Amino acid sequence: QVQLVESGGGLVQPGGSLRLSCSASGNIFSIEFMGWYRQPPGKQRELVALAISGGSGSTNYANSVKDRFTISRDTAKNTVYLQMNSLDPDDTAVYYCHAGARLASTGPVFSYWGQGTQVTVSS
Repeated sequence: QVQLVESGGGLVQPGGSLRLSCSASGNIFSIEFMGWYRQPPGKQRELVALAISGGSGSTNYANSVKDRFTISRDTAKNTVYLQMNSLDPDDTAVYYCHAGARLASTGPVFSYWGQGTQVTVSS
């Protein structure tokens, strides 16, 4: 099994910054992608940012966070970060780490979720 542990959430004023971290541990052969989703109060979970492994190393962002949030990975530590700048009250949500990992070289990619960390943007 694979465990995802998040940290870095909290309360911040509008215009402020936070950095989320998520570390994966367990019987991991490879991680195919790591990223962040969020669920605002009363709304569905949505993609925030995703980092794809491999030669391209591509990243995807929700339009609402482009130019404000940056996703990065430390592949040696199986860790993904989300630097969030210019935070707005609309960014208030529970943020979930999401990863796809193989447990064997020829195995399928399994999907894993963290427990979530609360980010509240308020004055």
